[in-house]
Amino acid sequence: MTHNAKAGAVREPRNKGERVSMGTRKYFGTDGVRGRVGNAPITPDFVLRLGHAAGLALTENHGLPAGERPTVLIGKDTRLSGYMLEAALEAGFSSAGVDVMLAGPIPTPAVAYLTRALRLQAGVVISASHNPYFDNGIKFFSAGGLKLPDAVEERIEARLDAPIGCVEAAHLGRASRIDDAAGRYIEFCKSTFPNELDLRGMKIAVDCAHGAAYHIAPRVFHELGAEVVQAGVAPDGFNINDGVGATRPEFLRQTVLSNAADLGVALDGDGDRLIMVDRQGEIYDGDKLLYVIAVARKSRGKNGGVVGTLMSNLGFEHAITRLGLPFARAKVGDRYVLELMHAKGWRIGGENSGHIICLDCHTTGDGIISALQVLAALRVQGQTLPEACADLVFYPQRLINVRLPAGFDWQADASIAAARESAEDELADAGRVLLRPSGTEPLLRVMVEGRDEMQVERLAQAIAAAVQKAVEA
Repeated sequence: MTHNAKAGAVREPRNKGERVSMGTRKYFGTDGVRGRVGNAPITPDFVLRLGHAAGLALTENHGLPAGERPTVLIGKDTRLSGYMLEAALEAGFSSAGVDVMLAGPIPTPAVAYLTRALRLQAGVVISASHNPYFDNGIKFFSAGGLKLPDAVEERIEARLDAPIGCVEAAHLGRASRIDDAAGRYIEFCKSTFPNELDLRGMKIAVDCAHGAAYHIAPRVFHELGAEVVQAGVAPDGFNINDGVGATRPEFLRQTVLSNAADLGVALDGDGDRLIMVDRQGEIYDGDKLLYVIAVARKSRGKNGGVVGTLMSNLGFEHAITRLGLPFARAKVGDRYVLELMHAKGWRIGGENSGHIICLDCHTTGDGIISALQVLAALRVQGQTLPEACADLVFYPQRLINVRLPAGFDWQADASIAAARESAEDELADAGRVLLRPSGTEPLLRVMVEGRDEMQVERLAQAIAAAVQKAVEA
């Protein structure tokens, strides 16, 4: 995080923490390959080639005894296109001499866990996370349950445009199905909740977004003793994230209120994002939930720092600092949060969108496990969510998206820079200005944050207007 020397307002870092080769990549983004189904690259022929290329990369140096094939695990969410893409991936891996284990619909963090627990060479997730059903994607985990290293992704990319081949018939990979994948993962989730605690006496609404956790999350909370109100548990291939889940928390809010639940838990389509709601219907984002976890860790003498992102609320940063804990901001994206956590040796971090990572529990972000950490904190402290967040005061924050034409260099525009600097000077050390291009759409995200809501709105509108005027000019 860098600061305006005159005003103290946070500026967007330049290239800090960037994956150097990302700009030269044709297919892989920050979270695998993603797009609209039927459009390149999410087509059957490309995914077949992706499986083959990934299989060849794995067979190069898999460290297995001579004659043994590497094995990958494939999991997916509940999109209709998952069947097609699963079959294409399976064929691609088999053609490269790699065995495949099919887990069916399970959350992304379940794939990371099972890949590690079963000592496999890689895990693959077919999911577009919180996106609508017509999108899908492919992302990989390494043998250790971490995102695939850059070097391996680069080896896969290098093979993707080459003609697809096939190993000799005797060396083709085999496919099998894991019948107890969900049960294994449920037990793992429960193992992260303290043995001396339970959820008896709690009524919890659980919204699974009609996604990958639909048959898993309710069982986890029920088996720990809670009375569970199930929601978003009827996937039909089309309704994933449709008006439900962590990106549409109003549905959970209404479910909690109409069922007089003590609180609610909302996941996204692939189960790695968490939003919660208290019994009064108040919504708690990732910043608030991470704060509850940080306070609990501090009370147990675990004093490592906390990683947020450029979008984390300034009030959250100040609250963490008041706890006596160091705080650092990563670029937006759970991959960058995880990278900074590893670099600093810290155990907790996350995004306000609900990606929360507890490295003392799992290698990746996990919505169910994050919810259990919040619930454990509330049980130990004997508090409700409002009580646990009483010392957390958020600053007003305004986000405006401005559409950019292709090739428009907003960073080089003097009028945009002047509008930004004017806002930073006015805010001084009482706020932040952040201009950030979207990673998936032709948009510039204009964010202003400060103590005064009217000032924040006025400054955000002024910067957005400057961007729009520059675009039109």
